[in-house]
Amino acid sequence: MAGIVVATGFLFNFVARGVIDTYMVFILPLEAEFAWSRSTLTGVYSAYLVVAGLMSPVAGTLLDRWGPRWTYGIGLAVLAGGMGAASTTTALWQIYVFHGVCGGIAAACLGIVPAAALIGRWFDRKLSLAIAFAYAGFGSGILVIVPLAQGLIDADGWRAAYRTLSLALVALLPVLLILPWGRIARGDPALMAARGQLPPDAVGSVAPPASAVSERGWTIASAMRTPEFWLLVQCFFFTACSTYSVVVQTVTFLVDEGYPPLEAAFAFGASGMLSIVGVLTSGWLAARKGFRFTVTLSFAATLVGILALLSFSYLPAAGLVLVYVLAFGVSQGARGPVISTLSARIFARGQVGAIFGAIFMTMSFGSALGAWITGFLHDLTGDYRAAFLFSAASVIGAVSPFWYSKRLRDPGPLPWPADGKMRGETP
Repeated sequence: MAGIVVATGFLFNFVARGVIDTYMVFILPLEAEFAWSRSTLTGVYSAYLVVAGLMSPVAGTLLDRWGPRWTYGIGLAVLAGGMGAASTTTALWQIYVFHGVCGGIAAACLGIVPAAALIGRWFDRKLSLAIAFAYAGFGSGILVIVPLAQGLIDADGWRAAYRTLSLALVALLPVLLILPWGRIARGDPALMAARGQLPPDAVGSVAPPASAVSERGWTIASAMRTPEFWLLVQCFFFTACSTYSVVVQTVTFLVDEGYPPLEAAFAFGASGMLSIVGVLTSGWLAARKGFRFTVTLSFAATLVGILALLSFSYLPAAGLVLVYVLAFGVSQGARGPVISTLSARIFARGQVGAIFGAIFMTMSFGSALGAWITGFLHDLTGDYRAAFLFSAASVIGAVSPFWYSKRLRDPGPLPWPADGKMRGETP
């Protein structure tokens, strides 16, 4: 059953991220038909990220109270409806609502917030690796669905591409309905019982005094009174700034530099594919080398990728694109399993989904800022060099908490059952 939980997280991350990130290849045809500015079109993706952030704690609360069937069902229905409605777009506000707002709601309900909360009910020592497998759905979705959408646009136009995406999502609804959601939601019985038996101040090595946490576990309010909550927020926020100030405009940047649109889409998809390697390696390294080593190594690779694109704007050598794809791709998403695992370990009981949703919300704000500022700086300067420099500076803000916080380097283990054996580790 634990394996089914991980596979479910992978599947819906694959669908949500892949479908929503097809917007990267819709930008140019929308610009050509409606003559909307690049920054205005980039704002659609920023709107999606803001809505996804605002909805993340709501999705976590929905999961905690109503269960995964409703959470995932709402997300898939909204995404299918949004893609179908986007095919009828005639005004700017419509694409903002149909791809931006609907995509944000769907991303919160289908994405890593419910997946990480559910996986945390089944895994202990292998939690970081299990969450990494769910995160791998992001890169897989980008690799498969984004180039597919570009092919559909080339063949029949952007409206037909939106309709095809909508129909594919509707066809996925029966799969969602037959999943054993009740069993998934209950978690590993021994593991959940062990956590419920612990006193409030025994959850991890960083818990505040028992008076700060009720007998029913952590709440968003009590979590926000700890420095660890805000350090995780800082890391996620600046990680998102550094990533999304690059990825949203990667396809358009390469096309502007002379790449054929389909090849640019495949370069973007290839970097997404490599994120699968990154997130899995991140989960493995975090368990063996520690969180600081893993995060620092991944950010070093991110910086190399950013500098490769910056160099390409001066010297258009194909080798620099390859460096970007390899370095940026393998590090993309690599911090997600670390932050998710830290959140699950530090705030292991109570409103687990809502707390991680609140942390994830701030990441979406960083993503929205990064996506918007790229288009703004492009319109201001005429190129993407300033955006790449902004991205490189954000890397410093993202990695720094792991160098001045001992507690993020060693958050302590999850609760142990009475017999001393870890539970929930067999997929």
